Amino acid sequence: MCALRMLLADERWIGAPGCQAAEKDRSGKQQKNLEGYVGFANLPNQVYRKSVKRGFEFTLMVVGESGLGKSTLINSLFLTDLYSPEYPGPAHRIKKTVQVEQSKVLVKEGGVQLLLTIVDTPGFGDAVDNSNCWQPVIDRIDSKFEDYLNSESRVNRRLMPDNRVHCCLYFIAPSGHGLKPLDIEFMKRLHEKVNIIPLIAKADTMTPEECQQFKKQDRLPLAVVGSNTTIEVNGKRVRGRQYPWGVAEVENGEHCDFTILRNMLIRTHMQDLKDVTNNVHYENYRSRKLAAVSYNGMDNNKNKSQLTKSPLAQMEEERREHVSKMKKMEMEMEQVFEMKVKEKIQKLKDSEAEMKRNLEAQHRDLEEKKRQHDDEKAHWEAQQRMLEQQKLDASRTLEKNKKKKIF
Repeated sequence: MCALRMLLADERWIGAPGCQAAEKDRSGKQQKNLEGYVGFANLPNQVYRKSVKRGFEFTLMVVGESGLGKSTLINSLFLTDLYSPEYPGPAHRIKKTVQVEQSKVLVKEGGVQLLLTIVDTPGFGDAVDNSNCWQPVIDRIDSKFEDYLNSESRVNRRLMPDNRVHCCLYFIAPSGHGLKPLDIEFMKRLHEKVNIIPLIAKADTMTPEECQQFKKQDRLPLAVVGSNTTIEVNGKRVRGRQYPWGVAEVENGEHCDFTILRNMLIRTHMQDLKDVTNNVHYENYRSRKLAAVSYNGMDNNKNKSQLTKSPLAQMEEERREHVSKMKKMEMEMEQVFEMKVKEKIQKLKDSEAEMKRNLEAQHRDLEEKKRQHDDEKAHWEAQQRMLEQQKLDASRTLEKNKKKKIF
């Protein structure tokens, strides 16, 4: 009865006999202290058990030139060989162009399962001309955002795998000469789409002074070393690299920042990276995607009220646009066909006229040759008649001469 008397229409709590006085917090909501154990303090444990039962997903992208130890560092982070002989690291699968490939592995620790997805970019930065080599990476990130957005729009949303890229480890060559234009352009293009952690790779190839100067010059926070082998140092097995001058220990904070990276990436801020991906980068992509679809084709540049379309209305609009586009293409094809038919007919007419002109010219040539032949024939016949007449005259003369000799 106490709770019923305290709950009013304006959602305010008023004290009643037998109930403790209410206290207001900074947000204006009133708080009450319970007189005994109720049980909702166990909600975090329920969430924990549900999360452990379902398991966790994390997608890690590694980007950098070949030979910077990307595969080795990933193996060092998770203390296992994630790249099997059947699926070697990206350095062994290098291609002439930038490719985006992924490998999934299920790792377990303390009863907690983590489905880890490693996204490789073999061929990045290895060409002579590296213009737009970041475009396949951007397309990959946007495609995963698009897949997740489509999953949210389905009727059945119980199975929604999260394949979005939660973090990108960008490996910088330990040249000691600062960031290259490719490094700067890549981070400028992708910092609004994914959480980027720039790393100076193979920090053991530089002296501590050079490493600190490199970090200070370009404001790079971390310089790391990776190793797949364990070495015994002072009776203790550690991951490291053996050199003539000593051992570079991976997990020694005086040698590199590997432990800082691992603690931040896995132990303390993995969920924060996923939350930032979902609440910032994905929401920005989703807002831009939905804002591109305006109500009734309104111009976004005009000062008019705009409403986003529902998925069904968007599908209907896309269908109408597709039908209109197909009709337009059909009309264009008909016009092209008619134009080609007209051109063919005109070519046939031109060819017919040319043939007619050739025939007329040949006919004139034949007529001219016939006339010349007739003239030559008449001339020859005239000569023949003259010859016949001469023969006749000659025979008559002979006959007259014979008669004279007789007499």
